[in-house]
Amino acid sequence: MLKNDRPYVKIFSDGSARGNPEGPGGYGAILQYTDSAGNLHEREYSEGFAVTSNNRMELLGAIVALEALNRPCRVDLYSDSQYLVRAFNDHWIDHWQANGWKTSGKDPVKNRDLWERLLEALAPHEVTFHWVKGHNGHPENERCDRLATQAADALKSVQTQNRAGVSNE
Repeated sequence: MLKNDRPYVKIFSDGSARGNPEGPGGYGAILQYTDSAGNLHEREYSEGFAVTSNNRMELLGAIVALEALNRPCRVDLYSDSQYLVRAFNDHWIDHWQANGWKTSGKDPVKNRDLWERLLEALAPHEVTFHWVKGHNGHPENERCDRLATQAADALKSVQTQNRAGVSNE
């Protein structure tokens, strides 16, 4: 399939963690596709985790959206995470892999499991990463932030209730 024949998709993603790096967190992602008739199709993804970090949630939002694609696509992926965007645009990921998943300081790369999963999710697609300033009125980024924080807050609320002796049964 020629690259120009690939469907064009926009992905927006964000992550959140309360008590970063060891607290409840969540991700939010929006996938947008406009069909040949000009109809916009959107899907939202979000999930919360009991113990995580903001960076893990930033990565997972992008991963889940890319894994939802069922055929090779041209993708513009928008994130407010410099960690995610710069890893590709500044070729950090290439250096990490060449150095056996070590940073320039010879430390193990954090979140290697998710970086490897992201590389696998990226493989069939032609992806361009774009950084957007967070909390700056970008409509889809704000929606992703709400999805991520709602997922994190839902778990935080459950944990608070459990610590107070309140059961969800």
